[in-house]
Amino acid sequence: MELGFRPRRSMLYVPGCNLHYLDRARTLAADSVILDLGDPILIACKIESRDNVVAAVKQGGYGSREVVVRVNNLDSIWGHDDIKAVANIGADAILFPNIESADDVHTALKWLDEAGGSHMPIMVMIESPIAVLNAKEIAAASDRIACIVMATSDLISQLHARVTHERSAILTSLSLVILAARAYGRCVVDGISSDFKNMHSFEYACRLGRDMGFDGKSLVHPAQIAYSNDAYTPKSSEIKNARTIIHALKEANEAGRGTVVVDDKLVEHHHVKAAQRLLKLHDMIAELEEEFI
Repeated sequence: MELGFRPRRSMLYVPGCNLHYLDRARTLAADSVILDLGDPILIACKIESRDNVVAAVKQGGYGSREVVVRVNNLDSIWGHDDIKAVANIGADAILFPNIESADDVHTALKWLDEAGGSHMPIMVMIESPIAVLNAKEIAAASDRIACIVMATSDLISQLHARVTHERSAILTSLSLVILAARAYGRCVVDGISSDFKNMHSFEYACRLGRDMGFDGKSLVHPAQIAYSNDAYTPKSSEIKNARTIIHALKEANEAGRGTVVVDDKLVEHHHVKAAQRLLKLHDMIAELEEEFI
């Protein structure tokens, strides 16, 4: 399974400049919260946001939610200081934006290690055409990459494309990044939907992303959490089928057969591996959601 395998059905961006949002994130049913120091934060609020996020993570209270800090770009005037400030505050991972090559990954890790964060997993954002084309080398750059996060809004702008319900302009890019992530055992999460009041389009994007192979979706508004969680939660019928597949192939193997037919479908070993991953995810989601009740 992927490094740091865990539910990431919903990854909610939380602006570091807003103390109310940082506090409210402790009560929301998001699997992961991304405490954000990056581009959405006004220049005048950069230092204050960093201080707020450091204090919030040290204070704790986020339970079993994954706590991720997104720092500023490596080539920005804040990036290096962000890394030094958050390397040892107790976050679960550091998210590096605008990663476009393996060299960028190595630079991020070098700076993080120098700041005392050699124990920290990282996440990397794919947000440009060159990053998509280099997704394979980015995914292969380090086994400390716990997750690849798409920045689809940035990508669409740089492609000079249009946002459509069907997401046709970026389907190829999404598939290329998913392929790279799975080739190297990385979790991969879909980008945001900025039109957070259009729940019809958002729900479609969640289910399309799920069917393509994403582990979850990044979000910009708490109202999106329930839709994303529902789309990426294995259904009871899927859990039942997974257990049936595992049991049926085990019996077939014991009888000297390498395959078996379940519900008119051929089952082989790779189906069992997928079923086991699904059941593990189901159990982890159930444990996480006990905190949300």
